Amino acid sequence: MIILRLIRESFIFAIQSLMANKLQTALSLLGITIGIFSVITVFTLIDSLENKIRSSINSLGSEVVFVQKWPWIFGDYPWWKFYQRPVPNIKDMKAIQKHAKTADYVCFTANANKSVSYKSERIESSEIVATTYDYQFVNDFDIKNGRYFSPLEMKSGHPVTIIGNSISEALFKGINPVGKQVKFLGRRITVIGVFDKEGEDMLNNSNDNRAVISVNFARNIVNLRSSRLNPTIQVVPKKDISSERLKDDIRLALRAAHRLKPAQDDDFALNEISTIITNFDGLFKTIGIAGWFIGGLSLLVGGFGIANIMFVSVRERTSQIGIQKALGAKNFFVLFQFLFESVFLSLFGGIIGLIIVSVGVAIATYGFDFPLVMSFGNISLGIMVSLIIGLAAGMIPAVMASKLSPVEAIRSV
Repeated sequence: MIILRLIRESFIFAIQSLMANKLQTALSLLGITIGIFSVITVFTLIDSLENKIRSSINSLGSEVVFVQKWPWIFGDYPWWKFYQRPVPNIKDMKAIQKHAKTADYVCFTANANKSVSYKSERIESSEIVATTYDYQFVNDFDIKNGRYFSPLEMKSGHPVTIIGNSISEALFKGINPVGKQVKFLGRRITVIGVFDKEGEDMLNNSNDNRAVISVNFARNIVNLRSSRLNPTIQVVPKKDISSERLKDDIRLALRAAHRLKPAQDDDFALNEISTIITNFDGLFKTIGIAGWFIGGLSLLVGGFGIANIMFVSVRERTSQIGIQKALGAKNFFVLFQFLFESVFLSLFGGIIGLIIVSVGVAIATYGFDFPLVMSFGNISLGIMVSLIIGLAAGMIPAVMASKLSPVEAIRSV
């Protein structure tokens, strides 16, 4: 009962302090509010952006190893040596299929941006992907209409294609495109399927504006050894096989196929999604530090403001403190009263900052169709920071108040 009464009295004192010094309190709380708003806004943006980027990156296949000419991270290796490397080709894919026993699925892809037309309709800069049969096992997609390539169509190079939803809507205006002939790369090609609508992710990776054809059909039209087509071999490991073990097998298979001597460097790059994620982790940490620095300045100002309020409160209530002590109040009770008031003021400012962030998140998500996520962790962080600032700002004034002599405090009337 004593503790509850103490909390009640401390709460009343805190409210009285707010009402007695409205302008000073508002200006002090503004620092805490801006500081919490800045920190939580930065972390909310970071979390939302990180989730979206990770989702986009993982859609490429978190376990897939990409065999390419250029590495995603250069390191200390001279760029001109990368330039001299050959691009991956069909023979490399077959070497991996034959000798890399840890590989489950292997596919070859080559990309080009070309226009696609149907009668008088035309769509520019569609992504044409030439690939092999295992493309369906390596990449995640759904087919809305029609079907996937048959092994025979892939092997013989039939002029058939699967088109994206955006191409279908632009060219066929609601008509079922399956069985119709589109034209690209100077050839007429029959549509056998349409990808389900996906929408673009942060990496602009989507099947919506993509047309997929077989490699054996494309090799008669374009030069698959051209670097401009970004030839790539995608490899998926068997179950319970680590990426390192898979890369070792790929490396042995390709070095043997390229007849490289033991002392020679690899003339190919083995890229993984984890490489991108690791680099983004460093970027997000840097942004987080910047957020703490920006918000920390405001929190520091707010903390000094609350400390100033508490010093004023101690001075104004010196005689009251003396009377309390004369009636038997312990130092702990006085200390608790002033600490509670300081923490209450800081939490009040922090909660206002969190409310402003919540409103901003709701406006961005529903008004501008930009999904943001304000996690429970960020809310807890805002409350904890406010609590710590309140304790730090009120500690010295509270200790001063608790150590006042009852006689001297009463004489100050």
